Amino acid sequence: MDSLLDFEECVKDSPEFRLKLELFEEDVSVLETHLEKVMKLCSKMVEAGQAYNTANQLFLSGLSDLSAYHKKDVVVTNCLNQFNQGLQEMVSFHTMLLDQTQRAISQQLSNLCTQFLPQLAETRKEFVRIGDDLETAAMKSAQVSRHKAGDAERASHLLLATRKCYQHFALDYCLQLNTFKTQQRIDVLNSVFSFVHAQFTFFHQGFDLLRDLEPTMKTMAAQLSQLSSDCAAKRKDLENAHLLVQQRDASGEPMVSSCTESDDIIQGYLFKRSRRKSKTWKRCWFSIRDNQLIYRKSHKEENTVLFEDLRLCAVKPLDHIDRRFCLELLSVQKCCALQADSEQLRQAWLSALQGSIDLAYRERAEPQITQPKELPPPPCSGDPSPGPPTHRPQVLGVALSGPGNTRCCDCGEEDPRWASINLGVTMCIECSGIHRSLGVHLSKVRSLTLDSWEAEQLKLLCVLGNDVMNQIYEARCSEEGRVKPGANSPRAEKETWIREKYVEKRFVHNSGSDGASPGLRLYRAASAGNPVDMALALAQGAEVNGSIAEEEGRTALIGAAVGGSLLACEFLLLNGANVNHRDLRGQGALHAAATAGHTGQVCLLLKRGANQYAVDERGQDPLAIAVETAHADIVTLLRMARMNEEMRDSEGVFGAAADDETFQDIFRDFSDMASHTPERLTRRQFSRGGGEEEEEEELQRGRGGGGGEMVNNQHGAEKRSD
Repeated sequence: MDSLLDFEECVKDSPEFRLKLELFEEDVSVLETHLEKVMKLCSKMVEAGQAYNTANQLFLSGLSDLSAYHKKDVVVTNCLNQFNQGLQEMVSFHTMLLDQTQRAISQQLSNLCTQFLPQLAETRKEFVRIGDDLETAAMKSAQVSRHKAGDAERASHLLLATRKCYQHFALDYCLQLNTFKTQQRIDVLNSVFSFVHAQFTFFHQGFDLLRDLEPTMKTMAAQLSQLSSDCAAKRKDLENAHLLVQQRDASGEPMVSSCTESDDIIQGYLFKRSRRKSKTWKRCWFSIRDNQLIYRKSHKEENTVLFEDLRLCAVKPLDHIDRRFCLELLSVQKCCALQADSEQLRQAWLSALQGSIDLAYRERAEPQITQPKELPPPPCSGDPSPGPPTHRPQVLGVALSGPGNTRCCDCGEEDPRWASINLGVTMCIECSGIHRSLGVHLSKVRSLTLDSWEAEQLKLLCVLGNDVMNQIYEARCSEEGRVKPGANSPRAEKETWIREKYVEKRFVHNSGSDGASPGLRLYRAASAGNPVDMALALAQGAEVNGSIAEEEGRTALIGAAVGGSLLACEFLLLNGANVNHRDLRGQGALHAAATAGHTGQVCLLLKRGANQYAVDERGQDPLAIAVETAHADIVTLLRMARMNEEMRDSEGVFGAAADDETFQDIFRDFSDMASHTPERLTRRQFSRGGGEEEEEEELQRGRGGGGGEMVNNQHGAEKRSD
């Protein structure tokens, strides 16, 4: 340990002490210089490390972009993602190392300097000043004459007081110097130790990280080896394919064939004669698509339609001009001369053009053959029946007849061709894609021109429609200061609007005017058969499968079955209603429909998978309830459904196929009856003791005799089993 200043020598104030004090002060000054240098270099090192981390982070961002580029390659993506993650952790470790270095070196040494050095400088200044005062007092005391006793006494007292003050400051100064000299050793060692410990932690973390990555690196090494082998094999296949194509096309003559990977019938280069300059020909890329002849002058330009409808054109060879291999297309408005590179190519284009014209005429004639001479009126009044799907040419006209359905409900684009069957709105193709992304629990999208529709689904589009649903889902749009996007708005703006409208339900009024809960309002609207009020209740947060305590635990679907609205049942089922939910008495929607005698509801619920074997608290299933309440048609339906299910589960293929056809015929008959002549169903009742023969005869008359034997045989079997 370095020698410290002796307090006894300090009091004596000998020349040796003064020399030692001066050396001590010089040593403190040198130490201060070294400390400042170390702190300055530490700051530069930390700044350089931070710059390195920034550059490293940019490098990792580049790796991330490279990984996104290879998103379809699982091996490369996994490798880059895992390495990127590991390197990100290394950057985090390095950031922590720099922070610990800053605290270990700069902060600790800075605390040492700021704690002692300013006070040392102030104490030294006082020490030097008092020393000068002592020297002056000693000189004055020595110069006083012996004959002046009073002056001598005063000089002696002043000298004594100054010497005591000097000794006091000298001792304090020595104490501070010794304390600083002692403390700096501890602080310097502690600072360096903290720095080395931070380095140790940093490298230890890096070692652990790389050790965890070792299995992954081994796996990736094997994958890399396999990829190298596959790459070599692929490169060899490409060279072979290149050689084959080179040998096959040695003549240099281009080939034109049908395009199986695109909508184009044929593609290839042709020379096109300018309409203004007959001697000017330009080589363009031509294709036939959607009964149109399209060409592109260069790869940088968009396609241009040369002939919009090839059915209005005639095509023939053009041999009366000087150029070879020419053909001509003629229409009422214009004509165009084209030139192929060879006779073979010209014949290929002539055949493709003529074939496209013939195909277009056939496609136009086929819908006219299948189109009925007189379409039935749209089902815009009364409850529709769950009958057979509506003919496609008829669907579009019926759907667009609803209020506001001629424009997209979300952007206003004209002539929509898509619809949401559970929301009851029509939409354009772009908005339909956004609706599909919401999920089928929110919007079930169907095409109005390509998909089959049932009558009750079309009726929802007529009863609800865009105007009605927008009044519900856009009620608070103006209050929120929201502007509805237009047909030409960006897709991102439309997507945000649709999510706010249907997912967040941001513009829906939160509560009704009657103060009832949304669930209770949904139940009341379902019982009354009002789809508009039902849609409003669902938009306000009503649970479609919520049980209503005031109605013995019934759901809205059971209420709709009791109320007898087929349209309300269909609306709830499309919006996720549980067809087999049962109330506190064990009765479900099928029990309620059978009790109330609603044949249409029974047909619909059976089609949607209702369990016909479920029993209530009295142990009665829907068939037993229908027999008890003497609803003949429902008894027949349930018996036929039960027989069809039993025969379908049996091993007899013939019996299952035959019964399925008969079952569908009878379902269709009852559906038509429920829709067009419901009075025939209301008067068709029988007692539990008999009357079944009258029911079977009337059913047979209504169906023209078809399937009557199956019904009679089934009823006979039921009677024998009873």
